[in-house]
Formats: sequence, C-alpha cells, structure tokens
Amino acid sequence: MPSRFRFRASLPTAEDRLSVLNATTDAGVATLRIYDPIDSWGGDWGVSAKEFAAALDALPRDTTQIRLHINSPGGEVFEAVTILNQLRQHRATVTAVVEGIAASAASFIAAGADELVMCKNATLMIHDAWGLCVGNASDMASTGALLDKLSNNIAAVYADKAGGTVEDWRQAMLAESWYTAADAVDAGLADSVMDTSAEPPKANFDLSIYARNQVVAGFPERRRAHARALKAMHGLA
Repeated sequence: MPSRFRFRASLPTAEDRLSVLNATTDAGVATLRIYDPIDSWGGDWGVSAKEFAAALDALPRDTTQIRLHINSPGGEVFEAVTILNQLRQHRATVTAVVEGIAASAASFIAAGADELVMCKNATLMIHDAWGLCVGNASDMASTGALLDKLSNNIAAVYADKAGGTVEDWRQAMLAESWYTAADAVDAGLADSVMDTSAEPPKANFDLSIYARNQVVAGFPERRRAHARALKAMHGLA
C-alpha cells in the first residue's frame, strides 16, 4: 500500500518538488498536508481528489483524528468539494490547520472540517467562483448562471461554519475577502489561533550550590581557615 504521495506545484517538472503529502500517524492521529494547488490532473499539477482518496485509504483503520495542514492557493471547485466530502465521510475527526494560506477552494475545505485552527500570521481568502467560457451570448449567460450556482454552494459551507446567510457570504466572496488568523476567528470561519509559544527550557539540575556568596566568600574563607589550622599545627605565626 503506498505510503508517500507527491503533490507538485503548478508547473510540471521531472524533479521532485518540496511539497509532499506524506501521511504520518501517532497513537491514532494522522497528519496530512496539502501544500499545492487543487487540480484534477494531479501529479505535477497539484492535488487531485483521486490522489487524496488514495492517501485517506492508506491510513490505518484505528485512525481517530486527522490533522490536515494546509498551504494552498486553491484550485478546481469540484475537486475541492470531492476532497471535502471524502473528509466528511471519514470516521476520524478532522482538524484543518492553516499554516500559510488557505485561499479559494482550499478555504472551504478548511472551513468544512470539524475544527479549523489558524497558525499565527496565516491567511484565509474567500471569493466568488470564476471560470472561462468560449461561445455565443447564450453560452456566456449559461456560464454566468452556473458560476452563481457554484458560488452559492460554496457560500453555504461558510454559512454552515460561521452562521449567517448564503447571501451574506456571497457578498463577502464578491468582495474577495482576506482574513488574518484573528479575523478568521472573529468572522466565525476559524475556531482558534494556534498558540505556538513555548515555555523556556528549565534546568534539570540545581545550581544553587554555586551561589555568589559561596563562590566568592565561602570558599576563600574556608581555605584561609584551613591554612591557619596548618600553621598552628606546625607552630607557625
């Protein structure tokens, strides 16, 4: 069963790129990463729903929690919806962790998780769906209607997470809204900002025996007392 899936950036290359979705598990917690665009071609072009499904299928059966780390500009709507529904159907609880940016399609994958955690200085971006059309006026009108329908569908994910109406979120999407970590929590899209502060390391040994009064005053005084005792023993002044 495969253990490593390489998801590459937006231009094909014969060499491996740094972005790798490599599932690691520890005591029932699986860590997955999406560090590339979301693209139906997969491979060199980004993360496909098919590849993501294979990564999920490779997780141990005793997986109870998935931590999905995200740094992605987004991509194809239908691929992202499929990935979101794969996560919804998985038996594990899913926590999305936005480490850099979750933009466009990546943002509603993140918002659709059971929990969304923003790292400090991370960013969330939402906008209306867009696409290309070649054809006559009827084709253009049909494409516009379809994009509206897709955008309403995406807005429903944000509304389910944060409250409000689909129309409210469509307005935010049309404005192309950018959220800092704190903004995302305030808007209800994220649940928390990750606390990355760490306690300073503590010594596991006692240095009190080297207190200044002992080093500077105590030791020399004991040495002087020892010298006086030796002099007394030998009848020296």
